Amino acid sequence: MSQFVINLIFVGASFALYFGIAIWARAGSTKEFYVAGGGVHPVLNGMATAADWMSAASFISMAGLLAMTGYGASAYLMGWTGGYVLLALLLAPYLRKFGKFTVPDFIGDRFYSRTARLVAVACLLIASTTYVIGQMTGAGVAFSRFLEVSNTTGLLIAAVVVLFYAVLGGMKGITYTQVAQYVVLIIAYTIPAVFISFNLTGNPIPPLGLFGTDTASGVPLLQKLDLLVTDLGFAAYTADVPNKLNMFLFTLSLMIGTAGLPHVIIRFFTVPKVSDARSSAGWALVFIALLYTTAPAVGSMARINLINTVYPNGVKEQPLSYEARPEWMKNWETTGLLKFEDKNSDGHIQYYNDKSATFEATASERGWQGNELTVNNDILVLANPEIANLPGWVVGLIAAGGLAAALSTAAGLLLAISSAVSHDLIKKTLKPDISEKGELMAARVSMTLAIVVATWLGINPPGFAAQVVALAFGIAAASIFPALMMGIFSKRINSAGATAGMLVGLISTCVYIFLYMGWFFIPGTNNFENVEANWLFGISPLSFGAVGAILNFVVAFVVSSAGKAPPQDVQDLVESVRYPRGAGQAIDH
Repeated sequence: MSQFVINLIFVGASFALYFGIAIWARAGSTKEFYVAGGGVHPVLNGMATAADWMSAASFISMAGLLAMTGYGASAYLMGWTGGYVLLALLLAPYLRKFGKFTVPDFIGDRFYSRTARLVAVACLLIASTTYVIGQMTGAGVAFSRFLEVSNTTGLLIAAVVVLFYAVLGGMKGITYTQVAQYVVLIIAYTIPAVFISFNLTGNPIPPLGLFGTDTASGVPLLQKLDLLVTDLGFAAYTADVPNKLNMFLFTLSLMIGTAGLPHVIIRFFTVPKVSDARSSAGWALVFIALLYTTAPAVGSMARINLINTVYPNGVKEQPLSYEARPEWMKNWETTGLLKFEDKNSDGHIQYYNDKSATFEATASERGWQGNELTVNNDILVLANPEIANLPGWVVGLIAAGGLAAALSTAAGLLLAISSAVSHDLIKKTLKPDISEKGELMAARVSMTLAIVVATWLGINPPGFAAQVVALAFGIAAASIFPALMMGIFSKRINSAGATAGMLVGLISTCVYIFLYMGWFFIPGTNNFENVEANWLFGISPLSFGAVGAILNFVVAFVVSSAGKAPPQDVQDLVESVRYPRGAGQAIDH
């Protein structure tokens, strides 16, 4: 049986399961569409939250970043996991007690302002749409390889699939679909990791294998990887980062951005009680940890396997002949995500850091005229089983897992976008007398438009999946998180302060990002080249969300101090929300 047929079986079977669940759990009311009726079991909600959380960036791109960047990419691990702890402890139970469907609903009522609600809607739409671009990019990568089509075609297929079950089922359908997707993605991620860890180190537990000994050379695995990459002109895999301020701000941006992401927050409204919100957060952290403790091993072992493929006899010997390249390279070349350019016309694949001054003399002596192999970070996890010569069914399994990761988060984000438009913009602001049927239709139409925009931007994304997702986290960090924190823990912040803070945080962060990444992420419209020499105080656009959040807090407190205190009933509401006990079902409208 060919690999293509095996892939079709695994991917087709998983999609049949998702579609079946979507049809079974079709939403018939706005409450089912927004919060799955409010009766999801905490363990199931924890599993669905983990799937919602572990996006294409976690499954596909994060290990690729770790593989190519090493220690510097650990900020993604620290930021994303640390942020979830913040969300579980500081936001989830309090927002659940407040009982509204959406984040703009909380901000609109807490800050007693239509303007604040509209600004929150804008912040949510910008952050969520940016995040969806990353998911569609990841889904396009997976579809293009495993269905053997172009990247653009893969992206379009992903859009149609996620649109079907997200629009049909709403939160009810998405919740139970995400439970199934979590099972698929965690099995798909860990089984290949177990095989690869055992092959390289003799230890079947990947996190332990990472700190074990390479069986082929008898040296510690990380030490071997350091030797391999430095011999090819790259920085040592375990080397420290030179710009610690940027790494700190980037980690902080990811943490508070995580805690401000609306598609995760909305999951805590799907459980019956506040205690269930805390419980489901705990379960989600357990489910998330299974993947996040495995990712560093997957990344480092993928880098070793890639180098060993190109240099089968060692990095100081003749590299692989292009004609003798393995089948997995041929497969990924058809997607355009792996490219070979024979710069010295010798028929061999030279893979090294051609920007390294220390390696320049060595390359010249060997007759090399530049790096000839370009590998997209996003393909490494998906290609890992093929690189390691694992059985065909493992390749098919990881195909299904990669797609599950991308589609589960895309569905959650689309729901957050549609809820903001139909519930907060139309129902709460523009047309309060809209019927429930009309609101449900508006939610589905807005979800459709969102997926069209995300697909269009995903065809020419501003970076690979994890980079685009980091931008979304920065926007959420600068705009949504401070408003939620001040809304819960400060009775003095008034509507003018909250609105001004959100606007300053959002605008400053977006402008800084657009200056380097292109205005509205349109390629070629950036004002400055996105390199460290051009960054303000050495702060990357990916890290600026933390600065935007600080500006948000400062402006909100200054403006609020100069104005009137919030009405007494609002202060009493804040006092009540601080004690999560006693909350009932999520409030409808």
